This record gives sequence, C-alpha cells and structure tokens, in this order.
Amino acid sequence: MTVKKLTASIVLFNTPRAQIESVLKSVFDSACVETLYVIDNSPNDKWRILEKRSEENGVTKIRYIHNENLGYGASHNLAMHEAIENGSEYHVVLNPDILFGTEVLPALVDFMDKNSDASYVLPKVVYPNGEIQYLCKLLPTPGDLIFRRFIPKTKWSEKKNDRYCLKNFGYDKVINPPCLSGCFMFMRLSVLSENNIFFDDRFFMYFEDFDLIRRLHRVSKTLYFPGVQIIHDHQKESYKSRRMLLAHIKSAFRYFGKYGWWFDKERKEMNERVLEEIENEDFCLK
Repeated sequence: MTVKKLTASIVLFNTPRAQIESVLKSVFDSACVETLYVIDNSPNDKWRILEKRSEENGVTKIRYIHNENLGYGASHNLAMHEAIENGSEYHVVLNPDILFGTEVLPALVDFMDKNSDASYVLPKVVYPNGEIQYLCKLLPTPGDLIFRRFIPKTKWSEKKNDRYCLKNFGYDKVINPPCLSGCFMFMRLSVLSENNIFFDDRFFMYFEDFDLIRRLHRVSKTLYFPGVQIIHDHQKESYKSRRMLLAHIKSAFRYFGKYGWWFDKERKEMNERVLEEIENEDFCLK
C-alpha cells in the first residue's frame, strides 16, 4: 500500500494537561501522522514546549501555533491550509477529548483509498464505558434541536430523536449521512481545496461541523465507517454551562439563518435520500 501523507490538528483552550497528553499519545503511537498542528488559543503559550518534545531525528512532528482565539473552526482552517500547501492528502481534525488505538488511522487511510468518491469519514464512536454515541444524523430542523434539549423524554420524543440520530440502521454498516459529528473529522484535503470548502469562521463554536459536512455532502460522500472505533469522553458542556448553552443557541441561529428555518429544500432532499438508502439497505460497502 502506498503511504499517504497524513496530518492532524487539535485546538487547545486552557485544556487540561492529562487530556493533551492522552490525545498526543494516540496520535504519535499510530506512527503515521507526519505533522500534528497544535493551535493554542489559551491566554499564554506554555504548551510551546510540545514542539521540542516532538523532535525525532532532527524533525519536529508538532507545529505549534499560539493564536488569538479566532474560534474552533477558524483555528483548524489555519492548519488545513498549511497542510494543503505542504502536500498532505488526508487530514484529521481532532477534539482533545479523543482516544484511539494504533489501528484506527491506517484503517481509515485504507478505507478512503478504496472510496475515492468520499471526502469525509467518521469511525464508530463510543463513550469510555463502551456505550455507542449516535453521531450520524439527519440535517436538523429547529424542532429536532428544541426537542433534544428542552422537551422532557416521552415515547414520542424518543422516537423522534431516534429518527434524527438514524438509530434504525444499527450503526453496524457503512452509510452516507449528510450530517455527522465533528469530534473526529478525517478528510480528503483535495476535495476541500478544489471546492474551497473550509470551516465557516462565522461559527465561533458549535455547528461549524454540521455546516462544513453539509457543504462537503453536496459534492462527495460523507461516510460513517464502523470498522474501527474511537473513544470520545464527551462532557456535553452546553448542558452544564449557561455560557456554553448561549454559545450553542447563537450558533444555531446562525446555522438556520444561513440555510433556512422551517423551509429548507436541500435539507429535505438530503434527509430523504439517506432515509431511503437505509430503508433499501443501499449501503456503500467497501
């Protein structure tokens, strides 16, 4: 198999040391990431020492960028543009609260090599206790998000949420949904570059992943692949912090203002397509 040039990026903001050490171990134990971009939006640059620590045979594996806090997506854009300039073929955008084994990145490279019509792949994601995270979704309506966040659980609301999270396909097959989580974004950079599809930096935090994947889905497949799995120690900060909740709501208003609130023809077409694929078991099996 031809070795592909793979880069990765994480964004820090007062991130706990243990979390940083853990995600770095996952990345470098894999031995296939050429450069890890660490974009640090924290007030100070104490993590600049990571560059020195990552030196191997005179080559620095970490590119540290201390930055004013431009937001999550805009910060990753800095890394992706530089990775493209340096000839990277694949790039993975990582949350700092991600853990994965050495088999994950090589398997995803191989999967993307075999699925040249795909620009994005998300592996199976579980909580630390092994419980699956249902991160394949329909493009959301305002109602989907309101029911998930503010309406007490009933049989009806759970059925509605199960449909939104596409639970009925079992999360054991490859599918092509229009909306996926941004906790681990493995992307083919040529598609981003050729179509000028990057994070919309107007989304400071939240919904930047939904927006990017939706635009990628217009021009290519955005796939879920359960052949390998990662751990996401997701803390659901917007459920715990009023400030994070307000940031979430602000980004939701921006997202629906961009695409349409109740009337969104593209959303309807994309959602109907993936539901039909699931019903007919028309999966992209490779």
